[in-house]
Amino acid sequence: MPQVDPTQRFSSRVENYVRYRPGYPPEVIALLKAECGLRRESLVADIASGTGLWTRVLLENGNRVWGVEPNEDMRRAGERFLAGFPRFTSVAGSAENTTLPDHRFDLITAAQAAHWFDRERARREFARIVKPGEWTVLIWNERRTDSTPFLRAYEQVLLDYGTDYREVRHERTTDEIASFYAPSPYRERVFELRQEFDYPALEGRLLSSSYTPQPAHANYAPMLRELRRVFDEHQTGGQVAFEYNTRVYYGKI
Repeated sequence: MPQVDPTQRFSSRVENYVRYRPGYPPEVIALLKAECGLRRESLVADIASGTGLWTRVLLENGNRVWGVEPNEDMRRAGERFLAGFPRFTSVAGSAENTTLPDHRFDLITAAQAAHWFDRERARREFARIVKPGEWTVLIWNERRTDSTPFLRAYEQVLLDYGTDYREVRHERTTDEIASFYAPSPYRERVFELRQEFDYPALEGRLLSSSYTPQPAHANYAPMLRELRRVFDEHQTGGQVAFEYNTRVYYGKI
């Protein structure tokens, strides 16, 4: 298991996270409107809202959103990023202890985060704050690891130089998702997403990940040398591309 407190893993990576992590495809909001009854009037609790990438999508839809984030550095970055949205409320809390009122929310979301939660405690907390019969949505941008030669080479960089990459990879299993929503059923949809990077942006994207070594680590410089080699080998017109499956799980708990 990871040895670092999950709520603190990204403290030193906030700037790169803000600049280089992907957003979310517009189809996700369309899905929530069609399947989960999302309206402009819906009150949303966005759990582990981080720097606000997904939270902003909800705010741009017109929703009032409470962003709950335990990491102070990430939370402050989110507050700066979302400063222009008066319908945003920043909350110092966690998935297991949101501090939010009982049965207040029409929708709960957690984007790129639920793999860090204590599943049973978070589930109880979500059931406490959501209105009866309303939806909870878990979202991940899952980087494809084998769809192109570049992505296969990038995956090998992580396997060779990452600190605890194998332990914290967040690909979901059917059993994990089913146990979170149990005994209720859940649904799944998958959308495509793509990012393109020049070399500095690719390096920033790599360093935004919690499982990559920091500058003082012995693997840091060799990792960046190998990343540069991989980029040079696979770039086209000075760019390489990440491809993602954006996985959306939604159900009632």
